[in-house]
Amino acid sequence: MFYLSCVNKRHFLFYSPAPSFCSLRYGLCLLLHFCNVVMMSQRMCLSLTVVAMVNSTEPHGWPNTSTKDLLDNIKNPRYNWSPEIRGVILSSILYGMLIVKIPVGYLSGIYSIRKMVSCALILSSLSSLLIPLAADAGEMPLIACRVVQGLGQGTVSIAQHMVWVKWAPPLERGRLTSLSVSGLMLGPFIALLATGFICQALGWPFVFYIFGACGCALGLFWFILFYDDPKDHPCISVDEKELITSSLMAQVTSSGQSLPIKAMLKSLPLWAISLGCFAFSWTNHVMFLYSPTFISSRLHVNVTENGLLSALPYLFSWVLGILVGQVADLFLSRNMFCVTTIRKLFTTLGLLLPSLFGICLCHLSSGFHSTIIFLILASATSVFCIVGILINPLDIAPRYYGFLKGVTVLIGMTGGLTSSTLAGIILNRDPESSWSKIFFLMAAINIISLTFYLIFAKAEIQDWAKEKQHTRL
Repeated sequence: MFYLSCVNKRHFLFYSPAPSFCSLRYGLCLLLHFCNVVMMSQRMCLSLTVVAMVNSTEPHGWPNTSTKDLLDNIKNPRYNWSPEIRGVILSSILYGMLIVKIPVGYLSGIYSIRKMVSCALILSSLSSLLIPLAADAGEMPLIACRVVQGLGQGTVSIAQHMVWVKWAPPLERGRLTSLSVSGLMLGPFIALLATGFICQALGWPFVFYIFGACGCALGLFWFILFYDDPKDHPCISVDEKELITSSLMAQVTSSGQSLPIKAMLKSLPLWAISLGCFAFSWTNHVMFLYSPTFISSRLHVNVTENGLLSALPYLFSWVLGILVGQVADLFLSRNMFCVTTIRKLFTTLGLLLPSLFGICLCHLSSGFHSTIIFLILASATSVFCIVGILINPLDIAPRYYGFLKGVTVLIGMTGGLTSSTLAGIILNRDPESSWSKIFFLMAAINIISLTFYLIFAKAEIQDWAKEKQHTRL
């Protein structure tokens, strides 16, 4: 069957889809999915292992310490870290990620994505393997190790989006992006579930050894199996190669010219995306970072139960993240909506629904089950934005997608850091009644950003991204 797709207002695209889930592009998408799972597991596991890494109130080597306790101290080395030091250690990975966002976004349009993703994932994994040794050496080596890990993870998180510039037909961008990116939601779920069991059975150092070894293996697999251009891949079928190349014939490719910074700064669609990413990251940081605190204050459960309940939103986000890509591309392939309408629809759902369920979480959740249901809904529904604002830069400027992705993610991280800081300040003043203020503030940020996005967002290639066009043959 042939489909007619409205790629933008002036271009319509015919192509006959190859077998989707049996194709090479979906195999590579699944590989990237698992790369994201391991990367996020490496990032999240320290937040739980730090509980086993910090010294107990009893001095080390107390005379009455049992043999079992001594063996546990050997299996789980402990350190005298203050809460302030722990906070710096946990957040240090973000500094490495912040440093590389824009440089990697620019370089990903010039250099090999195959080498960038592979080397960066291996760098992050080697850092994970070295964390136990760095912890023994002191706080500063551990912090330095986490910063280096952030450099690697920041590179992977931006460079991976350039994969779909050459590998994703326009009618499949939503599902390929959502399937690969959904690994970022499954990773924390696995880390929250597996870390505690590994600590008890083998000791906390093996958490970093296991996730680090998995990351090294996936980095090597990526280098072997992925090629920057489908035309160069030795294993791709003729039909799939023709499908991808013909569907992207009208797409402008980068020619290594200077960035039109002035035109970008004047672009209202780009500002709409940036403001939307700010709100999306604000919501994500509030919902996922403070879910354990909210559960503890409202439900008064123990740490083990809190960990399991805190993991549930990640699981539902993973499932919903895969489904939204399928639905968005279904709308597009059947010509039910044009790209601009789809981006605005899913962005609206991804910003409004968390706001609505967040307010319900404070005022309508009277029991255990209603609290958990609203918490899951408020956290998981933000993934609608994956096929909204998060993929929108590819619509307006595929030629500069890597750079724009770095800029918008950096702006988004600014929103996340701001929201997590403000939430901490509000909770410190009044722990019990502060949740209403936090969720109403989140709703206000989302509504303001969404209004601006609905007015100015576009999904057509902008004039400043069309200069000196070269069509791919």
